[in-house]
Amino acid sequence: MTGATAGRAREGTLAAVDLGATSGRVILGRFGAGGLRLQHVARFPNEPVRTPDGLHWNLLELYRQVLEGLAAAEREAPGEILGVGIDSWAVDYGLLRDGRLLGVPYHYRDARTAAGVERVHAQVDAAALYARNGLQHLPFNTVFQLATEGPLLDLADRALLVPDLLAHWLTGAEVAERTNASTTGLLDARTGEWDTALADLLGIPARVLPPVVDPGTSLGVLAPDVAQVVGRALEVTAVGSHDTASAVVAVPATDRDVAYVSCGTWGLVGLELDAPVLTEDARLAGFTNEGGVDGRTRFLHNVMGLWLLSESIRTWERESTAAQRSSTLQELLAEAARVTGPVAVFDVDDPRFLPPGDVPGRIADWCREHGQRVPGTRGEYVRSIVESLAQAFADAVATAARLAGRTVSAIHVVGGGAQNTLLCQATADRSGLPVVAGPVEATAVGNLLVQARARGLVEGDLEDLRAIVLAAFPPERYTPR
Repeated sequence: MTGATAGRAREGTLAAVDLGATSGRVILGRFGAGGLRLQHVARFPNEPVRTPDGLHWNLLELYRQVLEGLAAAEREAPGEILGVGIDSWAVDYGLLRDGRLLGVPYHYRDARTAAGVERVHAQVDAAALYARNGLQHLPFNTVFQLATEGPLLDLADRALLVPDLLAHWLTGAEVAERTNASTTGLLDARTGEWDTALADLLGIPARVLPPVVDPGTSLGVLAPDVAQVVGRALEVTAVGSHDTASAVVAVPATDRDVAYVSCGTWGLVGLELDAPVLTEDARLAGFTNEGGVDGRTRFLHNVMGLWLLSESIRTWERESTAAQRSSTLQELLAEAARVTGPVAVFDVDDPRFLPPGDVPGRIADWCREHGQRVPGTRGEYVRSIVESLAQAFADAVATAARLAGRTVSAIHVVGGGAQNTLLCQATADRSGLPVVAGPVEATAVGNLLVQARARGLVEGDLEDLRAIVLAAFPPERYTPR
């Protein structure tokens, strides 16, 4: 149980289903006179499956775990839960026909996306595409994935992003929540509506694009068969269903002159703006304009993130013999903290680091190619990753501020990376700005706050919601050295 201090809220309990690229969780949020308290009721792995045709999400197992997690939440707070919200990673989707799933949804790290990039850019070049959708070029954006579907797309009558697909299975609703839809490459960056002319140009039938809804919209109650499993017919509310959109809601800053790093598998680094920045400079710098809660724009750059650490650890575990014990992340970070000499600072955005596999080997290759010393120990590899991520975060903040014409007074790190003291301090050192770390469960907190506002448990704009976060989860502060 996470404690909270004072905050303005009426009493009520809500459930957040928070699905990351490596794990999922179900968390209860209890609102009341004491502010907000969190209670974790379920946590489960989210592991992809490779089949002969590529890398896929095990979405049926994920759905089963969500149902079990909601049932556990209902047992923990019988009759108390007012509703549920779902957030997840972006861009991936399932195709449906008459409500039936066509095939197993692909993982965004599957290699098929390269062909989609070629097909889309044959019709619309990168500059013209950016002028319409405002997205950083990432080869796995939904628009590129859809371009690879071929005949299956002709059969489909709906494409639902992962959180929308799960909500469909829970309630029957067929919608696209706006913050997640903004990551597809098919939403007009200026209007926030589907760019059906672009879809038509690319051969993507408009019928597969569901109605767009805003965070806070009710999606209905659990279907009877689902309610029987969970224990009660809970109401499902659309939240900022792109996990970064929910995480940004929970940045505990009531001023607008801050940058954020939502740090998990990916590091999403940027600013919250009132309007998109669609300049050629922004495109060339690799900045994206994604939808935020309350119509705000998340102007950010995608950095490879803690994937580099987790995939390195997986590589070392595979290399360990039965007699060897693999080091934990905390042990490796402690070893990295004891490294005193300089380490290689490499380009974490190099495409070689995107696919699963031997990340330490790829770091070594990058170092050799660029005349830098190859790390000699696992501690040096981890320190190199941490310093390289910190430099990438610092560079992205500086570039975002320049492109948006903003002054940044501090960097807020939320998500799992807020626990990484070595990374937070290195980010402060390399940026020359104070780093404010926490909350760790920012995505779930943002999910819960949007639900709570929709149900009248809390009120106000995003700054009012963030004041509740600040009171409930006092952050750690790191000063540049």
